[in-house]
Amino acid sequence: MAEVVALRDYKEGLAPILVLGAGSWGTALAMLFAKNGIQTFLWAHRADHVEQMRGQRSNEAYLPGIDFPPLLEPVSDLEAAVACCRDILLVVPSHVFRQSCELLKPCLREGHRICWATKGLELGTGKLLHEIVQEVLVANIPTAVISGPTFALEVAQGLPTAVTVASHFPNYSAELAQCMHNAHFRVYTSQDVVGVELGGAMKNVLAIAAGISDGLGFGANSRSALITRGLAEMMRLGMALGGQMKTFMGLTGIGDLVLTCTDDKSRNRRLGLALGQGYSADQAMAEIRQVVEGVQAAQVVWDLACRQSIDMPITEQVYRVLHEGVAPRQAVESLFNRELRAEDY
Repeated sequence: MAEVVALRDYKEGLAPILVLGAGSWGTALAMLFAKNGIQTFLWAHRADHVEQMRGQRSNEAYLPGIDFPPLLEPVSDLEAAVACCRDILLVVPSHVFRQSCELLKPCLREGHRICWATKGLELGTGKLLHEIVQEVLVANIPTAVISGPTFALEVAQGLPTAVTVASHFPNYSAELAQCMHNAHFRVYTSQDVVGVELGGAMKNVLAIAAGISDGLGFGANSRSALITRGLAEMMRLGMALGGQMKTFMGLTGIGDLVLTCTDDKSRNRRLGLALGQGYSADQAMAEIRQVVEGVQAAQVVWDLACRQSIDMPITEQVYRVLHEGVAPRQAVESLFNRELRAEDY
């Protein structure tokens, strides 16, 4: 408990919050809560990273040049931080999400609540993240997922942003929305956890497809077609798994899809661009130097599509490029050479 600073004044009625994961998105969300007057602890698994952030009062590794607000405190003692917080927000890569839940479990006590802003699915099982939380953590604990069209840098800079908080616990989602809301950050609530989670995972796969198309020089017409038909794939799989159509037409569906497919801040789009320009996936990821969630998601989503017998040709071709060595140009040609059909969802 020694490293956790004495609690300062924070927004009336709101207890401190702990953010697990000091990458760009975790740091941006921690800054948001702290700017809103909430004492916020930001946990990183590497002690040297924590010390660096403490000394510089910024996260130069992921959001260089953006100062921490006074109520943001980097910490490495997970148990001590959990002990003085009610809400824990996980913002870790999807491939370590289960591991992070297992690390957190011994620290939890009655009254804790868990939310996450991770986007992805579990490799091997195809499970959505709320299913992992239900398996690993305390039964019936209030949970929520935060998602939407967001680039961490823009949130950290205070640029206008809107997200969705989805939960089967309406009071919890409403309270989280209130904690996050300010003049530049708007929050909507939903009870469609499945739809919100799946949209956040699938848009990464489709952004790789859009990047490949642009990297090949195929232009705006092709990109627009991929986004539109990609949305159709998202809706087909999402509704088969229990998501709601209106969710996929909202911020965490079409909103996040457009953002990630069209702006080069997207790591997934940049990977696709590099593939279309002739680089290997390993070369592209080495250049990006951060986790590209769509690589794993392509395999998981394609596995789910096969299990559910759902037609997802764009996802299939992204999977084949990434995991079977199909040439990007051949993959795009395969899409356009498919049998003609009616446009539907």
